[in-house]
Amino acid sequence: MPSTAALKRLAPEEHARFDRDGFLLRKGLVAPDAILAITREVEDLHERMAQATPESVHVAWEKTAPGKPRRIRQLMHSEVVSPGLNAVLRRADVLDIVEDLIGPRIALFHSKLLMKAARDGSVTPWHQDFAYWNREGNRPVQLNMMLAIDPATRANGCIQFVPGTHKGGLAKHEHEKGVSFGVYLPGYFQPREGALAVEMEAGDAVFFGSLVIHGSDGNRSDRDRRANTFAFTTTGDAKQHFREQLRGE
Repeated sequence: MPSTAALKRLAPEEHARFDRDGFLLRKGLVAPDAILAITREVEDLHERMAQATPESVHVAWEKTAPGKPRRIRQLMHSEVVSPGLNAVLRRADVLDIVEDLIGPRIALFHSKLLMKAARDGSVTPWHQDFAYWNREGNRPVQLNMMLAIDPATRANGCIQFVPGTHKGGLAKHEHEKGVSFGVYLPGYFQPREGALAVEMEAGDAVFFGSLVIHGSDGNRSDRDRRANTFAFTTTGDAKQHFREQLRGE
């Protein structure tokens, strides 16, 4: 009988799906009690960060109408403000999947909380992450794991992918200085043929590489769509960027 550890590893068909599409959905990766703890830790984050932001944390804010409360668009280094998120990125079962996809020498590239507040959460334009991360000597080996903290639907701006686009290499992006998500493909978030919306329940996670094209619509619903993206890399790349080695020599 297979061991519990073996059951957590990727099956051959999951490897094939990831290689084909550039992303892989894992249902129920994080249990409801852990999600509840994370939810409580980020519940009043908009207000707390508006009052004082820790030195090691960087916040990008939504553009809201005058007089409306400030809403976070993204918060970098979210493991600093949420012990629950910090615990998730170190879990053996998470690192097992990451190891299956990028090898045993794993480092944290960053942990980013995407708040996408109800009615205020804005579009994330089509892009490839390596367009942000491309540096001299880097290779596109980084791997993301997006964890759904709230249910993610089309209505509240779930992530969308264009399957198979990772096989075409890095495309030319447009660059807009001084804004978050300012690196994007021509057309911003116009409809793309073959785009697939990946709806998720809280606790689901989607793993995706740094070259697959993805984006998300704005949140037009009355429900938040909070998610955290853990970006992992190998210790042989991006040495000046990763924050902490998690596994390997």
